[in-house]
Amino acid sequence: MPALCRDCLTAFDADPTGPGGVSAARCPACRSPRLLVHAELFDLSIAHLDCDAFYASVEKRDDPGLRDRPVIVGGGHRGVVSTCCYLARIKGVHSAMPMFQALKLCPEAAVVRPRMAHYVAVSRRIRALMEELTPQIEPLSLDEAFLDLTGTGRLHHAPPALMLARLLGRIESEVGVTGSVGLAPNKFLAKVASDLDKPRGFSVIGRADTAGFLRAKPVSLIWGVGSATRETLERAGIRTFDDLLRWERTDLDRKFGAMGGRLYHLARGEDNRRVNPHEPMKSISAETTFHEDTSDRDLLDGHLWRLAERVADRAKAKDLAGRTVTLKLRRRDFTLLTRSHRLRDATQIADRLYRAAADLMAQVTDGGPFRLIGVGLSDIVPGCEADTSGDLLDPAAARRAGAERAADEIRAKFGRDAIIKGRALR
Repeated sequence: MPALCRDCLTAFDADPTGPGGVSAARCPACRSPRLLVHAELFDLSIAHLDCDAFYASVEKRDDPGLRDRPVIVGGGHRGVVSTCCYLARIKGVHSAMPMFQALKLCPEAAVVRPRMAHYVAVSRRIRALMEELTPQIEPLSLDEAFLDLTGTGRLHHAPPALMLARLLGRIESEVGVTGSVGLAPNKFLAKVASDLDKPRGFSVIGRADTAGFLRAKPVSLIWGVGSATRETLERAGIRTFDDLLRWERTDLDRKFGAMGGRLYHLARGEDNRRVNPHEPMKSISAETTFHEDTSDRDLLDGHLWRLAERVADRAKAKDLAGRTVTLKLRRRDFTLLTRSHRLRDATQIADRLYRAAADLMAQVTDGGPFRLIGVGLSDIVPGCEADTSGDLLDPAAARRAGAERAADEIRAKFGRDAIIKGRALR
């Protein structure tokens, strides 16, 4: 049985019939018990790498005094948890949990404000290490990505499994954070595998063991199946992959529409999606959580403008535009209210984003109070497709767009505070 030591990277043949079985084996070179043993270990090349509690790990790396403490990264008492370390997770804390609830579960935790620019810099260092292995990298966020190492064995004189184990070691020693890897025949199984043995994990799901592995697992294992979709599936009697396998493809299509085919194939561990380094961005958004719940429409309007500017700045920086504007409001009881509007043509102009979001806000009859407000831009297209036609109903729109672009040039030269809109001060 092919085997690999994760510590000294020695490859060898393990004997699963030996005393104590494979689980009791140690590396013949360094005696480490951290072994990878799988029949397809050196034949698989699709991986998902996920850093372990990334933001919290960076904070612990930068402040050794936090190393043995539970750490929650989030937005203060009234915000939500961005992420937390595993010591906090043991207490029941998890991402997106209201901060006050997290602190009830883990009052001894150190709460750290997010430092996004710093996390981006650390992420770039990790990305550079990945790029030494393969150009076929599909980032999903700052701390996770798919990698396709097909055909790289000849270049690196080593199989993908060994290169990935070496990569994890370099991330830990050179960057100072840890990660977990899933290795499999496709993206779906690789992502599932990366969650099996966190933190500092490396798990393998091969072609031969896919059916047996998935059979009794809950359908929530499928990426994108959240609480609402899970409830829909449960009403149809589908709770596990076994339940899905009992359905014919035509019945799934009839019951679940476009999602039916995806469910049919994933139930069998089939996923033909390629690792795509140029996967298009699906949306750009920004949001803010208030220190105190508010129903003040004037205050909310000021936040709408600032959020529209942030979204527009990100769109312009990436030379992107979008056709759909979304308003997001979270009520005091944490229930969510969203409204969307599709524009006549794509935009990256803050003024147009703000006006569309303000129109959506005017249609909200719920008086609040609200604890969070957000603005999003989706149906993303290249920036060259932005604002190509005039607005007959608003002849001044082109003039405002021109003024905004002129203001962008002034800010680029003299700083962001060189020009400030009056509504931004509310």
